[in-house]
Amino acid sequence: MTRFLYCLFFLLSYSLAQAQNPTPDQYLGYPLGSKFTYHHQIVDYIKVLQKQNPDRVKIIQYGSTNEGRPLITAFISSAENITNLETIRTNHLKSIKMLDGKADGKVPPIVWLSYNVHGNEAVSANSSMKVAYELLNKDNALTQGILKNTVVILDPCQNPDGYDRYTQWYNRYQNAVPDVTPFALEHDEPWPGGRFNHYLFDLNRDWAWQTQKETKARIALYNQWMPHLHADFHEMGSNRSYYFPPAAKPFHKDITSWQREFNELVGENCRRYFDKNNWAYFTRYNYDLFYPSYGDTWPSFNGAIGITYEQAGGGAAGLAIERKREKDTLTLVSRIDHHFATSLATLEAVSSRQERIVSEFIKFHEDAAVNPIGQYKTYIIKTKGNEERVRAFTEWMTNQGFQYGQAGKAITAKGTELSNSSDQSVKIESNDLLISAYQPKSNLVRVLFETKPVLEDSVTYDLTSWGISYLFGLKTYGFKEKLSPAPYQATPVDNKIPTATPYAYLARWADVEDAVFLAELLKKNVLVRSSNVPFEMDKVSYDAGTLVITKKGNNNVDFDKVITTLANKHHVQLTPVQTGFVTSGADFGSEFVPAIKSPKIVTVAGPGVSATSFGAVWHYFEQQIQYPMTLVDPGKLAGLPWSEIDVLILPAGRYSGILNDKVLDQIQDWVKKGGKLIAMEGANEALVNKAGFGLTKKSTDKGKEPDVFKKYGDQERVETSDSSPGSMYNVTFDRTHPISFGLKQDYYTLVRDAYDVELLKDGWNVGYLGEKGYVAGFVGQKMTSKLKNTLIFGAQEMGRGQVIYMLDDPLFRGMLYDGKILFANAIFR
Repeated sequence: MTRFLYCLFFLLSYSLAQAQNPTPDQYLGYPLGSKFTYHHQIVDYIKVLQKQNPDRVKIIQYGSTNEGRPLITAFISSAENITNLETIRTNHLKSIKMLDGKADGKVPPIVWLSYNVHGNEAVSANSSMKVAYELLNKDNALTQGILKNTVVILDPCQNPDGYDRYTQWYNRYQNAVPDVTPFALEHDEPWPGGRFNHYLFDLNRDWAWQTQKETKARIALYNQWMPHLHADFHEMGSNRSYYFPPAAKPFHKDITSWQREFNELVGENCRRYFDKNNWAYFTRYNYDLFYPSYGDTWPSFNGAIGITYEQAGGGAAGLAIERKREKDTLTLVSRIDHHFATSLATLEAVSSRQERIVSEFIKFHEDAAVNPIGQYKTYIIKTKGNEERVRAFTEWMTNQGFQYGQAGKAITAKGTELSNSSDQSVKIESNDLLISAYQPKSNLVRVLFETKPVLEDSVTYDLTSWGISYLFGLKTYGFKEKLSPAPYQATPVDNKIPTATPYAYLARWADVEDAVFLAELLKKNVLVRSSNVPFEMDKVSYDAGTLVITKKGNNNVDFDKVITTLANKHHVQLTPVQTGFVTSGADFGSEFVPAIKSPKIVTVAGPGVSATSFGAVWHYFEQQIQYPMTLVDPGKLAGLPWSEIDVLILPAGRYSGILNDKVLDQIQDWVKKGGKLIAMEGANEALVNKAGFGLTKKSTDKGKEPDVFKKYGDQERVETSDSSPGSMYNVTFDRTHPISFGLKQDYYTLVRDAYDVELLKDGWNVGYLGEKGYVAGFVGQKMTSKLKNTLIFGAQEMGRGQVIYMLDDPLFRGMLYDGKILFANAIFR
């Protein structure tokens, strides 16, 4: 064929495709599944379908990623439903009491299909194109029947940054003919992989905590629509088959009987598709419905049918990979077919039970608002002295879609402090925060507030403990009586410029915004001091850690304006004082009130380092406290200009090949000259029993004989006996050490491992687990003994510098409010 005829043929084919809906193959110019399609092409294809079907498709861009890629959803339904889309939405919200007024008209089921929350599980986004096409294919009787009575919300890619990171790498390194050899380069994805978003957070574990930009945007749209069913499409290891419901145990006790029943129904539908095609699959294993921050559980506690699908493959599978155990070659085409089948099976199940799924959803929310289950009908959070922390908490509650207010009047009532389950008489102040259980989202409120969730099976997929009182460090009480909230009014912060310039401004240190305030002051070269001891002035007591900003050393003509403006910006209440003399404690010119240096901070990022641990550090500096941090490759530590660095952070990881003797000698020499090393979780393994470092392994019980008669079939449960998949512990702190400054309440942390190290003999055991540190969650019998009297946070002086050992990650998933304050102490104190 000549070039002219080929071009003519292509133009005629394209024109024909434009006259109707182009298939993914026609639009892309290659068969779907023969290569990975870039995110912008997927978005453009959805836009083409919308242009061809403006009466049946509506696209909503609900946000953008950190790297600027659009987050879109396509609303697909019949022409009548799309025309009345806003009416459907408002009637739906009215029917579940999330919008005032009475519903006027029947509401069809709303189904949200979410693809590619993990970027390198890339079959999902590619599958979404085929699903979108067939939903709009007028020759497909099944899908056209579904669209008559269903509104489909299709999110083709929840994690575009991670998806394109993976796609760009794979398309760059794939062979012209896919190499199915498992150890080939195209099956060896480099660090940090495409699974995570830009800041290397796992978006599928962020639904409840909403630390990430993508999650906040998605849930804002979710709360506007409250779908009846949410399906989340994933991939797992390439040597497995396909998972669909029924889900595995443990089920959270608040998963309703109807949700379990529909879980089974969807599984039956999926089995029909897979049995017909002789495709392998499994159910009731591995993927449970317990931890409330997944794409199946968070929607479930919002009343939806929450479903996870897992296809064999993942980043290692590429376009095709040989599986000797299965005696086949797993291809991207087959993986697309499987996700496409479960997408249709899900929609078919909803369509076949449309009236029941709507009525059960309404009943779920009506019961929650009128007759909430659970022993507590009201939650009270003490606000005095916690105003900024409460402000951050109410912002989180607003994002969840919760209703809340204030007590409105002072009363005394019997309640239960949730952190320790103790019953007591509680004096409720008028401005204390009040969350009533009588609201449509009562079930989600109850689940997220619970401190001791009931676990029906010890083999679980993720964390077994959470609880808002732990995570936010707020005194929270549950009451069995119904108390009605008054309108909420945030406590304003409005610092005025004093008529006479004060000797100093004092700022208490207790909240994350205090760290943000400090970071901005340091960036503006403002001299800030810290009182390392408690003190008293004018009959007012101040805790250790209080910031002291003196006029001396800050000769800027706009000194007062700069300080008050920044304090108002960050909700920090200032106290101006006219003297540097204190009635008790240390005067402001004392060595116990040192200046805080603006440190040059370096963090390693690369192979060997935990991507999520590094990501949490990266996000903390860039998005939470907005303080500069330099990233370096771990393989280049030996060549760093050490004299220019003040703080070196080693996120969790495997450092045996990174911290060789030469590098360790350099680090020790640098620390002795005044540097600060912060080693997190697994990074400490490389320092254990190394000369100069204070970490030593605990001695083990060598006299105990192993169980030689253990059963093969019990191996999974035997493994759990030596695990702690995220259990809550109360850490005992030395409250006089700067690392603990600002931690006013008990410090709770999610323990996920035991590093078997002794308490420091030369240094400060700042935070450790005592005999009774356990609070909630599952901990295996063997792990329990390992976690007694074990170091969590330690500090060792080395010459003029120090080493800080963090055997626990205070920035884990961005969940721990007090962890963020503790990390700021480690950096700046």
